[in-house]
Amino acid sequence: MNSTEPPLVSIVTPSYNMANYLPEAIESVLGQDYPHIEYIVVDGGSTDGTPTVLERYRDRLAYTSAADTGPSHAIFQGFRRAKGDILAWLSADDTLLPGAVRTVVEFFTSRPEVDIVYGEGWWIDEKGAIISRYPSLAFDVKTLESDCFICQPAAFVRASAYRRYELDPQVNCSFDYDLWIRMAKAGLRFVLIPEYLANSRVHIGAKTIRERDKVFRDTMALLKKHYGYIPLSWIFGYTAFRLDHRDQFFAPLQPSVWKYLASLPMGIWHNRRAPQRFVAEWAAKPFTVAMRRIRRGSAQQL
Repeated sequence: MNSTEPPLVSIVTPSYNMANYLPEAIESVLGQDYPHIEYIVVDGGSTDGTPTVLERYRDRLAYTSAADTGPSHAIFQGFRRAKGDILAWLSADDTLLPGAVRTVVEFFTSRPEVDIVYGEGWWIDEKGAIISRYPSLAFDVKTLESDCFICQPAAFVRASAYRRYELDPQVNCSFDYDLWIRMAKAGLRFVLIPEYLANSRVHIGAKTIRERDKVFRDTMALLKKHYGYIPLSWIFGYTAFRLDHRDQFFAPLQPSVWKYLASLPMGIWHNRRAPQRFVAEWAAKPFTVAMRRIRRGSAQQL
């Protein structure tokens, strides 16, 4: 980052058939009060009104439209083109809050030792109404082993840090979690700032709701890959989903003794290399205490 010039911030939006939400995402970026922004939209060859939307903004952003393998591939391509000192991605159905980019730049400028900054965020519905606060936590490398507590649209990364690790375009679910885990294991420095920076939209058409089973399975595979262990919160959430098919957001998780009991063989199966560890975790938590933790943990699976 050149200390004599304001840093350039590159923001990438992956999009596919999101014409209903895309204009709001675009306006939230173009309306920022920080002038040094490079904005790139990578469209996956949408067949809805997305091309028309992008054409309206052609003089204010860069965009491409071609088939890709999913959002991680699209973001990966966008970041390969990006020239900024600070990088972020904003899904086509999410939005930045006013002043977010300026706030992040000021923090990075004052804290040169920090690699990743993330702020507070809101969960919003399909119409943009606030549902609740995103359950962000101050960064803790141990907690990351069980919870993805970073609100992704509120996260910004120094390009110098990102270039060493990069998103994996082969990971199509929880690819942000995969990136945070790899960066954390490498010792990069994360900081939560107490400012609301973004809105994360939750709606029936969202990938994390629509493909719930795949999100669970892929995320548990990431945890097993990186840590060799899948904790109780994820095992219980997946067990409950398999039994009642509730999405655990719009249809909240409903704990029961039967589901908790069923999570024991499920956890042993998925932790075949560490069955004793899982049994110990499962047995050490009284049912009511485990349910309190799991209720919060289920929210992190979005």
